[in-house]
Amino acid sequence: MTAAERRVALDAIAAEVRDCTRCRLHETRTKAVPGEGDPDTEVVFVGEGPGENEDRQGRPFVGASGALLTELIESVGWTRPDVFITNVVKCRPPGNRDPQPDEIGACSVHLHHQMEVLDPAVVVTVGKHSLERFRPGDRISRVHGTTRPIDPATGVRDGLAFAMYHPAFALYQGSNRPTLFEDMAGLPGAVAASRQRRIVSDPPVAAQAAGTPPNDAIEPTEPLVTRSDTSDTDQLTLF
Repeated sequence: MTAAERRVALDAIAAEVRDCTRCRLHETRTKAVPGEGDPDTEVVFVGEGPGENEDRQGRPFVGASGALLTELIESVGWTRPDVFITNVVKCRPPGNRDPQPDEIGACSVHLHHQMEVLDPAVVVTVGKHSLERFRPGDRISRVHGTTRPIDPATGVRDGLAFAMYHPAFALYQGSNRPTLFEDMAGLPGAVAASRQRRIVSDPPVAAQAAGTPPNDAIEPTEPLVTRSDTSDTDQLTLF
């Protein structure tokens, strides 16, 4: 799939999200929040659900938590537009309550389709509900800052789930802030590890895409990779 095709596919999913009436959350939303970012990124951040600011603007992570998430992303030398950001549920739960299981289930079709299109190397699970989606049975207090292979049934073909606390963890208690930054510092290494896993699982395709011989090590400090639409083989280019 080319970059242009991915963008078209993501726009189609976003349109479905904005018209969605699959669960009760559509009754109280101002705007649905499909997600945003680079369709060619290797990294997708998945939060829990929109809050008040997100509901008003139709964009993910634009309030205080969003400002801290942006700071976390920049702390490893990336920018917010380098990644894709979305949520488990695409409409705000009333009063910012936790999304209910039936709401998560109803919205899962949209997240599944996004994962199929984006095909990320790493999904960053931001908060407990995202963690449960991509790493069922894990507890965030025990696994934050670690990776685990993702079940392809989620829509992610071959990737790793990187567990992180929600930024609100540090907003509610400032002493938790260093934990988020320490965990975030491990994310580039997780991307490098996922690249290597993909090379091993499909050496000819992955090595050609990454522009790297199958047996060569990839430094964790390398930048993100995007897929150029200059060829039908989705050649990957560093930027």
